[in-house]
Amino acid sequence: MPLSTPTSRKLAHTRVVTCQGYHRQDDLWDIEGRIVDTKPYRFENHDRGGWIEAKEALHDISIRLTVNIELEVIDAVAVIDASPYNYCKSVKDVARNLIGLRIAPGWTKKSRLAMGSHRGCTHLTELLGPVATTAIQTIISEKIRRSKGTSGKRQNDLLNSCYSYAEDSPVVKLHWPEYYREND
Repeated sequence: MPLSTPTSRKLAHTRVVTCQGYHRQDDLWDIEGRIVDTKPYRFENHDRGGWIEAKEALHDISIRLTVNIELEVIDAVAVIDASPYNYCKSVKDVARNLIGLRIAPGWTKKSRLAMGSHRGCTHLTELLGPVATTAIQTIISEKIRRSKGTSGKRQNDLLNSCYSYAEDSPVVKLHWPEYYREND
């Protein structure tokens, strides 16, 4: 169902977030994320020659996390191709602070500590949420496939991760009855 019809309005800003996950030949995964912000109008900007044109990227920021099957960050690189200030581009190396962290419960807090505040780029830090979700979506099928071969029983990393995967949901009852728990 689409959103309801809005009142009369005028576009003021567009943010496009794109994330992609790749399985590498060395059995690691590259998870890439990119944010592109644009405005539908031209506006003044000192660092970019006086103006940022309509639909020209205000921000064009990318990050790649290389992770193993346990979602541990093995490598991290970032690129800032467009920003409102030239000085922003010097912060890209802060992504290296993510190396050694694991995408797991606590990821948001730990990654913000590693990247955030005055040491890093707000937009790179914001991008880590969808990048983490993309990493999980990219790797979960392989984790399940590998766990089937070792335990004979399907491991369910998704249990209680959302409404549909709650242990008392009809989805869990149907697909993973061994994990289903009747709601009291």
